[in-house]
Amino acid sequence: MPRPAFLAGLAIAIGGAVLFSTKAIVAKLLYRYHIDAITLIAFRMLFSLPVFAAVAFWKMRTEAPLSPADRWRIAGLGLIGYYLSSTLDFLGLQYISVGLERLILFLTPTFVLAITAIFFKRRIGPFEWGALALSYCGIVLVFLHDLAGGDAGNTVLGALFVTGSAVTYAVYLLGTGEMVRRVGSLRLVAYAMCVSGVACVIQFLVLRPVALLVQPPAVYGLSLVNAVFCTIFPVFMTMAAVGRIGAATASQAGMIGPVSTLFLGYLVLGEPLTAVQLGGTGLVLAGITLLSLKK
Repeated sequence: MPRPAFLAGLAIAIGGAVLFSTKAIVAKLLYRYHIDAITLIAFRMLFSLPVFAAVAFWKMRTEAPLSPADRWRIAGLGLIGYYLSSTLDFLGLQYISVGLERLILFLTPTFVLAITAIFFKRRIGPFEWGALALSYCGIVLVFLHDLAGGDAGNTVLGALFVTGSAVTYAVYLLGTGEMVRRVGSLRLVAYAMCVSGVACVIQFLVLRPVALLVQPPAVYGLSLVNAVFCTIFPVFMTMAAVGRIGAATASQAGMIGPVSTLFLGYLVLGEPLTAVQLGGTGLVLAGITLLSLKK
């Protein structure tokens, strides 16, 4: 591949990772307007759903129909990967720092490894155990740091919510492996996001009064940023990067996400940036890098 084309693909992958990580910053800004996670995610999906619905409609018109079995699989994946995982993530962000949230989510590959070991009897070798130990030592460092600096109960609760988000997204990734090859990544994402968007809106209508849709202009503006720049753009940028430089390299570029979140949290939200956080982040990134190199 020509060097300019590779660099362009790498830049797209890095940009997508940074934008996707920025959703935690935007969520924290939205919480300052006293809206909750259910309302936040409903606004996110209301603004992004028309784009994914348009892509899904285009794919329905231009490609062969899916089998009933594939439709049910995609519906299940959408509910697990984009509805449940996102809801748990935004619930957790109400209680913990964006730096800790991003690091926990970055452990998703380790949960994929654990699930395959438990349910598919895949052996974990010494090299992988070492990589896992590095990653989780980093998480423990940052978790203890946040525990000492805030409400211990809220920190534990938030960390549990985000861990649930990472686990459910790991299940989604395992479920999409075969589907991507058969259905195509763009079609799969568009359909799954439509399922998730409808579920998030229904959840809001069931659990919250419709009057909560009336919010200050700043909430609409930040929700639009969340939908366009932290959801729609990252999804399509990541797919474009994978098409240019491959999934492995795009995944490596995505490691900029936790680092960017840490510094954005400091610059935008005023969250502390300490040596312990930087050290923990370094350990997590080192562990995930070793896992990806082994793979």
